[in-house]
Amino acid sequence: MFYCLLKRNTFLYLSNMKIGLIEPHYLPSLEYFCAILPLDKLILEKHEHYVKQSYRNRCYVNTAHGEKMLVVPLTSKPGKVAFKDIRIDYTKRWQNIQWRTILSAYAKAPFYEHYSGEMNKLIYTNDRFLFDHSRVLLSFCLRCLGLEKELSETAAYERTAGEQIEDLRGQITTKTPFSVRSFYRPLPYYQVFGNTFAGNLSLIDLLFCEGPNALPILQASKNAELNK
Repeated sequence: MFYCLLKRNTFLYLSNMKIGLIEPHYLPSLEYFCAILPLDKLILEKHEHYVKQSYRNRCYVNTAHGEKMLVVPLTSKPGKVAFKDIRIDYTKRWQNIQWRTILSAYAKAPFYEHYSGEMNKLIYTNDRFLFDHSRVLLSFCLRCLGLEKELSETAAYERTAGEQIEDLRGQITTKTPFSVRSFYRPLPYYQVFGNTFAGNLSLIDLLFCEGPNALPILQASKNAELNK
């Protein structure tokens, strides 16, 4: 009897879970986090063919000279390569360049000291593969937001996501602006530079500038679209 009850409760728990399938981005944007806010579990796609010039290896931060793109350089490989096999190129000292940019952009932000120590260590982790590096940083961001989401990875590439799984793969793309999608609408918050608000930057912009208030701002940015 107890076993049957446990089995039924487990089934009800799983059936009530909101599950999404999405590729990891590098220090993801606010739009990315708005898209995954309603989900309880994330399945990270690691077997897709890697898409070049995408958010998979880049993000944007706010500097004194405007928005700046941070890019993780990759070792070149011919042909179609699975995301899981994409290697990071450490011959270009990109970590030093990125950290100098982050330091100059956010050293005066209210919550820089709170997050910068751990972020620095993670950026200098020297993960071999881009997928692994992005997953580590995604976990860090979720933890800073106070979001408890179960993370797992795909075992193989499947064209369709399956029943009760929201397929978000490839939906957040650099080819079109966030305004054409329904995940995120900018809610202005304090930023270090400029009088013009820069929306949809990497989450680190929101974390450094707003700290514990980051999650309510994300939720409001998500709900702004839902309430239209």
